[in-house]
Amino acid sequence: MYTQIFKEILLDMDHGQQAIKDLVTFCQEKYKGNKTELNVIDEFQRTYRPSKAIWWYTRQCFTYNMLNRALRTLDGDIIIRMGFYLCDVHRQIEDLHSKQINKYHGKTLLLYRGQGLLTADFEKIAKNKGGLISFNNFLSTSKNRKISLEFAKDALETTAMVGVLFQMTIDPTESSTPFASIRELSEFAQEDEILFSMHTVFRIGEVRKIEKKSPLYEVDLNLTADDDQQLRQLTDRIAEEIDGTGWYRLGKLLLQIGQFDKAEELYTTLLEQASDDSDKAYIYHELGRVKGRQGQYEKQITFYEKALEIDRKTLPEDHPSLANTYNNIGAAYNYLGEYPKALEFYEKTIKIEEKVLSPNDPNLATSYNNIGAVYNAMGDYSKALEFYEKAHKIREKALPPNHPDLASSYSFIGGVYNTMGDYSKALEFYEKALKIREKALPPNHPDMAQSYNTTGSVYNDMGDYPKALEFHKKSLEIIQTSLPPNHPHLAYPYSWFGKIYRSMKDYPRALENFEKCLSIRQKALPENHPDQAFAYSNIGDV
Repeated sequence: MYTQIFKEILLDMDHGQQAIKDLVTFCQEKYKGNKTELNVIDEFQRTYRPSKAIWWYTRQCFTYNMLNRALRTLDGDIIIRMGFYLCDVHRQIEDLHSKQINKYHGKTLLLYRGQGLLTADFEKIAKNKGGLISFNNFLSTSKNRKISLEFAKDALETTAMVGVLFQMTIDPTESSTPFASIRELSEFAQEDEILFSMHTVFRIGEVRKIEKKSPLYEVDLNLTADDDQQLRQLTDRIAEEIDGTGWYRLGKLLLQIGQFDKAEELYTTLLEQASDDSDKAYIYHELGRVKGRQGQYEKQITFYEKALEIDRKTLPEDHPSLANTYNNIGAAYNYLGEYPKALEFYEKTIKIEEKVLSPNDPNLATSYNNIGAVYNAMGDYSKALEFYEKAHKIREKALPPNHPDLASSYSFIGGVYNTMGDYSKALEFYEKALKIREKALPPNHPDMAQSYNTTGSVYNDMGDYPKALEFHKKSLEIIQTSLPPNHPHLAYPYSWFGKIYRSMKDYPRALENFEKCLSIRQKALPENHPDQAFAYSNIGDV
């Protein structure tokens, strides 16, 4: 889903010669000391032109390796740096496709692709016969079964890998993604390669074992114009929410996928270039969002106040943009533990939104949700549930069924039930949240960590300590890779590890984790924040 939106944004942008220079500089640093690769990078700088994009893609060098790895892992930094090249490859495939399509005369093509898959990934495919599979990177296939089978066999040399030969049936009239024979352009003409652009969708058919004694399989795939209807609705909705144009839209996408540092770098550059007050206000607002996701709430408020100062000069008092800024300032005060201040700003928000928005507007749901969060933090659980459920009803009507905001609603409602001691009800809502996030978010998104964290907390309260540890460890793995080292959310898993080990009477490990939790909170939160007091209390209880 997100690679599709990346492609749409990048294709809509202008990429000049500076983009090539920037990529070359980056790659020279990345491959420092690798003479072979540095020579290739130098050749790329001297000879690259858009008409050679596919030829460069077929070379087993940095262009192929970096781009496909970035698309598979959703590495926003590399995708942006290689944006011009991604567009050139796509456009060249598109151009060849338009020239070649009539040669097929509507006849079905049989293509092959050999590769390795992790056992867990292969098992998902094997269990999903009749379902859909999407390749989000550029997809290399061949008419030559023998060569493709060798690629599948090569994968068996790696432990925990399954060799897979995909046999792909292609009806040229069904494809919504361009593909083309690149035999005349490829460095390896003998492979008789057909290259598909990003986001090719297939329906999974039969799965057969090729060799009895080794994990080597053949999987039938049929190219389809079908799409998962829920995923299509969600993609369209997310694309709508990531509005704007060019670099501004790209910044929003980076925030959406959890790449906060890259978003900050981009917005800081845009701020330096901005001359118009309305552009500056917008960028201050987005930088506020970045700081919020990084856990730097005081800086978040500073940026929002700068945006507010500009907007108040030009906008009427009941303008929705002001409501949005009030709402975000309220959220920052809530995270800082200043609940009366948070409510003050949330009430300013609601006053405007109830006047200017429709009753089922998702922004109204966000505001109700935020007020619920304050009441929950203040211990007024019935009031918290009232506002959370108001928000959830709006989101059910206004959003696709797998939208991340619905997951947030389920998670918040689950949190109230957990605090009230209704663990089975809490687990029910947490599992609903996790199910949506697994479909709608990248696997290393911070919200995935939050889901694992909350689910682990219920298992702890139910006395299932091994299960609790399992979920909190999953949470920590994601947080360590996706958030800055002193982000306040990093403290949560350590706090839970401490509680679990304390319950298991492993006091040295409990103390060690509580102290890690306190150390993070001392660096990330103000001295009078309630979470600081909880950390000291936990240490005192060991």
